[in-house]
Amino acid sequence: MRLRAPAVRVSGTVGAVQVWYASYGSNLARDRFMCYLGGGRPPGATRAYPGARDPSPPTGDRGLTLPGDMFFAWESPTWGGGIAFYDATAQGETLARAYLVSEQQFADVAAQEMHRLPGEDLDLSTVLSRARHDLGPGRYESLHLVGELEGHPVLTFTAPDPSALQRNSPTQPYLAMIARGLSGTHGLSVEAITTYLAGRPGAQPGWDVDALRALVTAALR
Repeated sequence: MRLRAPAVRVSGTVGAVQVWYASYGSNLARDRFMCYLGGGRPPGATRAYPGARDPSPPTGDRGLTLPGDMFFAWESPTWGGGIAFYDATAQGETLARAYLVSEQQFADVAAQEMHRLPGEDLDLSTVLSRARHDLGPGRYESLHLVGELEGHPVLTFTAPDPSALQRNSPTQPYLAMIARGLSGTHGLSVEAITTYLAGRPGAQPGWDVDALRALVTAALR
């Protein structure tokens, strides 16, 4: 089910037991996301994840469209190329997948994205009241409240300063993971996925439209 993230509302969300984690990169693929909860190494990645303290699967799973732009940047030691980041201030729309998890699970997912060991809770009061909380200078250390869904806050994370990241084309395994996630979450065709990925800053010059179309076609077989 494809949903648009609603306007930010913070009333009644502080202290929520569950939150929606909005993913916009490789975690669009559910099996890849489950490595953050249950542990394991995703196909094409060089890194294995320890998993969350609570490995239970998410209790909800929805497609969302977030306001803002997704782009590829940095040089990932896990994937060997650029990875997805989110600019909440940019014009555009970002296709995402939201998982309903506990606050503890969200904290453990965030820790693993920050290349930290899971096990410490996050204080979400600042992001829930101010819509943003920069935990540090790292790549995914800026928490954002992007909306509310079914009474629960929708949270994601990205770099504190997206403009400071060097755009960089992603590798084939990373893009294939995103393509599978977009197909499974939003039911997009090969052409629609190709158009979406080609329009993300950083995708080119590493990937032209024809190369992306071939990659997406192979990923969805």
